[in-house]
Amino acid sequence: MTTVLVLNGPNLGRLGVREPDVYGHDTLADLAKACEEQGAELGLEVEVRQTDDESEMIGWVHGAVDAGSHVVLNPAAFTHYSYAVRDACAMVTKAGLVLIEVHLSNPATREVFRHTSVVSGVATGTIAGFGREGYLLALRAVAARS
Repeated sequence: MTTVLVLNGPNLGRLGVREPDVYGHDTLADLAKACEEQGAELGLEVEVRQTDDESEMIGWVHGAVDAGSHVVLNPAAFTHYSYAVRDACAMVTKAGLVLIEVHLSNPATREVFRHTSVVSGVATGTIAGFGREGYLLALRAVAARS
């Protein structure tokens, strides 16, 4: 079975209570359940994780490469400045694996500092602005490419 890690960066553990007008009312547990259900329908084994720690995120991405797992990644604030996360993500696509960058909101419609993603240049694709549905679209994209 194809494995997909759904990785979430800083503050996404606060979904449902942090700026619900921007990020929605679903909690991380709601998001995980939806991803796991979508994955099962697509024949994917999905594991959802969240961290506020950059080094932990990098370790998870390295582990995905080593295990041959595809990645759906919401890098959150790491999107805009973490070249270390970007370099780890580059290893995913160079290994022939799929990496989909996903964002609940559309960063291009928000503050100027959010307009730049250092991750998108090494991602297979980017989905932004569709809330939880963006993750489900990303899983469909992984299934179509694996």
